[in-house]
Amino acid sequence: MKVVVQRCKEAKVTALGQVTGEIGAGLMLLVGVTHGDTEKDAKYLAEKVAGLRIFEDEDGKMNFSVTDIGGAVLSVSQFTLYGDCRKGRRPNFMAAAAPAEAKKLYDTFNELLRGDGLQVETGVFGAMMDVSLTNWGPVTLILDSRA
Repeated sequence: MKVVVQRCKEAKVTALGQVTGEIGAGLMLLVGVTHGDTEKDAKYLAEKVAGLRIFEDEDGKMNFSVTDIGGAVLSVSQFTLYGDCRKGRRPNFMAAAAPAEAKKLYDTFNELLRGDGLQVETGVFGAMMDVSLTNWGPVTLILDSRA
């Protein structure tokens, strides 16, 4: 699994003409699933995201996690994280997990975050979505359960 983590001041996702998730300060996550990922991958990344210290303390040091600041999470499924652009000009997505497999692990990942006490908003799995955020910093990190 891969997760792109963006520290944000606010974020929103709209799908099918409706706002399906909206947060203030917290983390905007793009979540991708590949073949062979398991609940162990989802658990590892959920723990990493919940404890990732990327919010500044009073001295300007990144010492606080989203949990510490009482922030929220906006989680959006993103199969294109597994796009392969090495050949030609059109990416192939053969490394992305099948939709049923990916949805199961995406849902598990979000439930694990909720289990850590986080408010988790989401998009609509598999839908065309409009995502907006104010990236704070900017701070953007890529987490990979296999790295």
